[in-house]
Amino acid sequence: MTPHHAVPPPGPVFNFAQHLIERNGRRADKVAFIDDLGTLSYGQLAERIRRLGSALRACGVHREERVLLLMHDCNDWPVAFLGALHAGVVPVAVNTLLTPDDYAYMLAHSRAQAVLVSAALLPTLQSALALASHEVKSLIVSRPTGPLPEGAGEFEQFLQQGHPAAAAASTGPDDPGFWLYSSGSTGRPKGALHTHANPYWTAELYAGPVLGLTEQDICFSAAKLFFAYGLGNALSFPLSVGATTVLMAERPTPDATFQRWVQHQPTVFFGAPTGFAGMLSSPKLPARGQVSLRLASSAGEALPADIGERFTRHYGVEIIDGIGSTEMLHIFLSNRPGQVRYGTTGTPVPGYEVELRDEQGGPVPDGEPGDLYIRGPSAALMYWGNRDKSRDTFQGAWTKSGDKYVKNADGTYTYSGRSDDMLKVSGIYVSPFEVEATLVQHSAVLEAAVIGVADAEGLTKTKAFVVLKPGCHADEAELKAFVKDRLAPYKYPRQIEFLAELPKTATGKIQRFKLRDRERASA
Repeated sequence: MTPHHAVPPPGPVFNFAQHLIERNGRRADKVAFIDDLGTLSYGQLAERIRRLGSALRACGVHREERVLLLMHDCNDWPVAFLGALHAGVVPVAVNTLLTPDDYAYMLAHSRAQAVLVSAALLPTLQSALALASHEVKSLIVSRPTGPLPEGAGEFEQFLQQGHPAAAAASTGPDDPGFWLYSSGSTGRPKGALHTHANPYWTAELYAGPVLGLTEQDICFSAAKLFFAYGLGNALSFPLSVGATTVLMAERPTPDATFQRWVQHQPTVFFGAPTGFAGMLSSPKLPARGQVSLRLASSAGEALPADIGERFTRHYGVEIIDGIGSTEMLHIFLSNRPGQVRYGTTGTPVPGYEVELRDEQGGPVPDGEPGDLYIRGPSAALMYWGNRDKSRDTFQGAWTKSGDKYVKNADGTYTYSGRSDDMLKVSGIYVSPFEVEATLVQHSAVLEAAVIGVADAEGLTKTKAFVVLKPGCHADEAELKAFVKDRLAPYKYPRQIEFLAELPKTATGKIQRFKLRDRERASA
């Protein structure tokens, strides 16, 4: 296996929360987090982590039992997450945009013994608790503005029940640390079980060596903490180097993002392609002189070259596009500062190996699409209670990503779409993403999604769904000609339908399967 580039492995006793506390011992007075209501210093963070873990144990939550973490990004979030880890309890960080039915499933699936919840999300959680057969011992509410339901506790008061100098649980690097639910394109979400060592590896292999994060940086992530991407960006990465993080509870709209850029002057911004597109088309985009950005990061979906180039022209800084996954915890294939090739996802992060395989598991020649497999130290152990999916995804030392990629002659990799989104048109693979990335280069197009539809002969042809920018106009013939001029002729969309918006997951990824379902229903 590739050596992890001289990064020392964690010792036999390793608690990730305690590791971060020890690493920042000399920074007690430095600001660790800034949220909508105030700041939290490294010293305050360490004390509150110990208190929270101690309070969880005192209320009857045992080591390796799960607690559900359903909170908007604020200074209580890292306290809750790291406090649980400190006690050897397993936090299950969940998406704040789901339905009561989803949370009822997660409560039962994880057998959560306690829930830490933002006051704004309490009504949704109460609906979930009414649906769930599983009973929760403790309900702790962050920042309530009114009376609490019977039996619920308030976060600050709960903290005071804990000991400010409580010792960390003597966990090992491979012990269960936390769960993240992977947003499946279909079916119930899968609970990926990560160890205490996994966030250590992502920070050591990516935050410093690739992003160059230091304690002088101010980090701000549009991706929320409950995402694997956001958890690295706004918690494990900045805390591993002693940086400051800006947290935002509200949705990362362009206006909300710009407000934080100007007010808090972050130096590193972590976003996603849809967000960058929205910001660049906003009339309120701040001027270069109004911000302090030195670097931007993008993940979640492949970044179209046009968006990266426009952002760099405007701000003079690069967007470092990479791919990670819930299963691998963070980015394993990435561009590098100073070596960005827009339109590609760069090269493997040192410490990780990638392989492209064909449908029989054999190697794929350069220039042809193959299934992406990853080997590296931050892979999840399994999906909880799902042996079939675990075996399919976690294959020995290798993790199957479900993405298709092409390796280029220069060693970079180009995204070809999800394995289940790839299209074969006239016997040739067509990447929906390639067609989408070309469509969004048109000045009138905000977003595009491409799927395969069967023609009268039952052959697959491409169809594009397009969202135009406000006040802009383009017709079907114009957009078809635009794509034909830029791609091989067989790749242009045979049909184009204009929509007001595209269906997306709560994480902002386009749900092409919903567009496919819609087409089947209208056939």
